[in-house]
This record gives sequence, C-alpha cells and structure tokens, in this order.
Amino acid sequence: MAEKVAKKKKYPKMSKGVLHVHTSENNTVITLTDESGNKILGNGTGNVGFKGAKENTPYAAEVLARSLLKIAKDEIGLKEFGIIFRGIGMGRDGVFKAINDIGLIDITYIKEATPLQFGGCKGIRPKRM
Repeated sequence: MAEKVAKKKKYPKMSKGVLHVHTSENNTVITLTDESGNKILGNGTGNVGFKGAKENTPYAAEVLARSLLKIAKDEIGLKEFGIIFRGIGMGRDGVFKAINDIGLIDITYIKEATPLQFGGCKGIRPKRM
C-alpha cells in the first residue's frame, strides 16, 4: 500500500502584515493577517504541544510565537509587521521575548486592543452588617 506524503502548505508572499495576539487566562492564540485583515496563518498553544494548564504559560506563548514568526520570515518573506494585543494573560511577555529573539523583522506599531468595560449594569450593593 502506498504511503501518503504530506504536501507542504503554500503561503502567499508579502512584506507587511499584522500579528494579532489574543491572550486569555487559559490560552494564547496568535494570528498573522495581511494589511486588509485576511488570515495568512495562525495557531494556538495547543497546536504546539501544550495541553491543559500549561497552555497559559509565557513559555508556551514564546514557543508559539517563535514557530509562527519563523514561518513568516522564511516562507512568507515578512519584513515588517504591526502587533495588536488583545486580552490580559501571561502569554504577552512570552510573545515579546520571542519577537526580540527572532530579530530581522521590523515592528511598525504595537497597539493595545483589550476591551474595557465602562458604564454597564448597576453593581451589586454591599451587604449590611
């Protein structure tokens, strides 16, 4: 019986992109898009080999960012990108560390897009003692 050979995925060539980093309390998801917002590649920390409680660590986010940036640099030909951070999680530090270690890719901007609540519903009144 013939063995199946996995095809190597073809990525479009581009020089500019946007790196969307979504960190939550449980996971980190990184997506690389072009400037108009079309997804080029993306993964979560589970796809890199971390499961359960290890998904939300800075090290898991660092490994994920390194793998995605390596593909972006080598196969896509990315020269510069902007970063959009969303959410509060421990993975933010790991992503910064991976970006600094990779080098040779220029960062045009870093944007904070974490949604913050203001106004909203009336809060719970304090208990009387």
